[in-house]
Amino acid sequence: MKKILHIISSPKGDASFSTNLGNAIIEKVKEANPGSKVTETNLAKKHFPHLEEAQITSFFTPAQHRSPENLEAIKHSDEAIAEVMDADVIVIDVPLYNFGIPSALKAWIDHIARAGVTFKYDENGPEGLVKGKKVYVALASGGIYSDGPMQVYDFAAPYLKSVLGFMGMTDLTVFRVEGVSYPNLKDTALQTAIDSITL
Repeated sequence: MKKILHIISSPKGDASFSTNLGNAIIEKVKEANPGSKVTETNLAKKHFPHLEEAQITSFFTPAQHRSPENLEAIKHSDEAIAEVMDADVIVIDVPLYNFGIPSALKAWIDHIARAGVTFKYDENGPEGLVKGKKVYVALASGGIYSDGPMQVYDFAAPYLKSVLGFMGMTDLTVFRVEGVSYPNLKDTALQTAIDSITL
């Protein structure tokens, strides 16, 4: 049995290619691990505020000194980090927006990337504190970014590998549904992506 955290960042609901691919990944994980439980966080419905002074002040205020305002400002971060820490498997659905990730997903990452909580610095440099997780990224794009001339425009997969790896989540696999804007590929792109899933 695995605890699976499903992060949805597309606002397109059932029409989302990334969400459909993410759901397929989860089904594969559940097949391999009967009895697994899924916790879903839909960033199109549960909005994480972009970091402002209130959140940053709260992050760096010792817990015993936080005011009621601090506690309110840090609530989203604490809840998101608790979900990440509790999960064995994390599936993140990511539509490629303008060569990067959606701002809703970036806001979520800003809330989970906290010094002293999910990473730390010591005399040896930075150390990720979120360990023992398996991360799957379901990345959807209109074009082809896995190789060829457009590969250099994919800033989503490298960024996620870097920022999640910095927090200790180094066991990360990217599955892609791509070419969904190409007339000759759009009808088969999702099934091709689902067929590529290997755990």
